[in-house]
Amino acid sequence: MRARYGVPLSIAAAGAAGLVYAAGFEARSFRLRRVTVPVLPSGVRPLRVLQVSDIHMVGGQRKKQRWLHSLAGLRPDFVINTGDNLSDPEGVPEVLDALGPLMEFPGAYVFGSNDYYGPRLRNPARYLVEKLQGKHGLNGNPPAKDVVHNPWEDLRDSFDAAGWLNLTNTRGTLKIDGVSVELTGLDDPHIKRDRYAEVAGGPSPSADFSMGVVHAPYLRVLDSYAADGYPLILAGHTHGGQLCVPFYGALVTNCDLDTDRVKGLSTHTAEGRTSYLHVSAGCGTNRYTPVRFACPPEATLLTLVGREQ
Repeated sequence: MRARYGVPLSIAAAGAAGLVYAAGFEARSFRLRRVTVPVLPSGVRPLRVLQVSDIHMVGGQRKKQRWLHSLAGLRPDFVINTGDNLSDPEGVPEVLDALGPLMEFPGAYVFGSNDYYGPRLRNPARYLVEKLQGKHGLNGNPPAKDVVHNPWEDLRDSFDAAGWLNLTNTRGTLKIDGVSVELTGLDDPHIKRDRYAEVAGGPSPSADFSMGVVHAPYLRVLDSYAADGYPLILAGHTHGGQLCVPFYGALVTNCDLDTDRVKGLSTHTAEGRTSYLHVSAGCGTNRYTPVRFACPPEATLLTLVGREQ
């Protein structure tokens, strides 16, 4: 009897322990990633940019709120929020409380699909199936009729009132101690709300530095930014793969980006031009899959320095 059932019971016990670790510890083990990116023109002082992404706030996530509060102690030059702040239609007040100290700094934002629509329960295995089928996002289809519409307008109004730039298919400029930082943003490509034609043309010659900002790093968007000559692109969405294999990495990206670039700093080349790409693994999860494995939640402090350094 012991030989017959010992192995299955051991596997079940290991699976249960892994689930407890993934949900109870790693999903709440918040980290700060620090990255140096040589993208600034000569003579421009270093800039410290805090990127927060994929908060996916659910009511009662006090530890996440306290950790986001603490990031203000980094004193960044400016903040970039790359979307998916919500995973609960009632979560707007808690998002605004969590980001309140950061909203005292200059900043800008784009939204992701989960800012607009509530999450739906789905089998995680579908992400692998969709990858094999070459499907990503809603493929241009409208959301299901019973989808929950999140109060994203309340987020927008509060971010705008704090002085953060709304980069929804538009450009904006921040002045940081006399340095002109141009930001070119897009709405979420995951649900085909991006309109690159409205912002095409590349960096403005009047800006000291320009960068692209988007929620989901789809290749069509990265190609456009890189071909237009943006030295840096910031994105989120992927959750770093969320459930990764130790010593191997991510299995999926939930978009058409390859798994080698699912998180962290890499490059992207199109039409002979190369941009740095930083993809945040984000600090939250969909409320229906509140687990992470070999991929802790994060925010990133990017220090932008001169190209010659």
